[in-house]
Amino acid sequence: MSGPVDAREEILRDALSGLTAAPKTLPGKYLWDATGSDLFDQICHNPDYYPTRQEMALLPQVAAALAARVRPGVTVVEFGSGASRKIRTLLDALPEPAAYVAIDISGAYLAEAIGRLAPDYPDIAMVPVCADYTKPVQLPVAAGPGGILGFYPGTSIGNFAPPEAALFLERARTTLGPSLFLVGADATSEPERLQRAYGGADGLMAAFHRNILVRLNRELGADFDLDNFRHRIELYPDPQRVEAYLVAIRPATYRLGGQTIAFAAGERIRTDTSHKYAPALFQALASQSGWQPRVLWEAEAGSFNLHLLEGMGGAT
Repeated sequence: MSGPVDAREEILRDALSGLTAAPKTLPGKYLWDATGSDLFDQICHNPDYYPTRQEMALLPQVAAALAARVRPGVTVVEFGSGASRKIRTLLDALPEPAAYVAIDISGAYLAEAIGRLAPDYPDIAMVPVCADYTKPVQLPVAAGPGGILGFYPGTSIGNFAPPEAALFLERARTTLGPSLFLVGADATSEPERLQRAYGGADGLMAAFHRNILVRLNRELGADFDLDNFRHRIELYPDPQRVEAYLVAIRPATYRLGGQTIAFAAGERIRTDTSHKYAPALFQALASQSGWQPRVLWEAEAGSFNLHLLEGMGGAT
């Protein structure tokens, strides 16, 4: 089992690799420490951040449909559980869930979320798993008598480009085994809506992305000047996506892991990407990864979707 030293070494290795490349990048998964998770939870309450609002409106309808499909004693496995708020709608609707397995990369935030959830569901085993779910994950519990229902809410599948999304879906099939898998995906391509949602006029989105530098300063002893970086997004087609950047205002050099990282004025770090998946594209990727698309729920035409997939076993 890896420990804090291994985790620190991995972050340092990934950060140096990205920041010494051209163009500069930082892995988006490192946005998700406890502070980043809390900031994103606040973003989800912003009226301009439409995916959460649309998903929460869809979930009661979806949960009722799943309750008719799922047998009692199901084990629910959530990838990227975050604050574990959305899962309540499923747990309330499903027939006698046996266990809830929450997988998240931020151990502290995961523990707090499970601590809030557990008292309200005393008959459901709560199983936190601190792991990077972009890599293979082995579940610490066996499937309940009702089988397994996977849950990957929000727009997190959009953090993967199409080939990476297919790989994630294949790995999830290995993790879950024979199962149903409910996955959120955003198909929005309207520029104004995307600008409002990801540009973050209230400053929260900028704080969310700058927090990755806060984390490098705190955990790795770097000396990034946060005031020298502004948040910016760019919209791109083919594949349809939103890319987030931190842009240096002035030329500067910073220290990280014994190395010097130089920035020219206007040089940027890509910190995240959100790909937009129209239903046909997502379902093609799911099929390619061994899943069978079963049901599609749409918040509105060309907007947020929830896909129900079925898999008969792990990848070979």
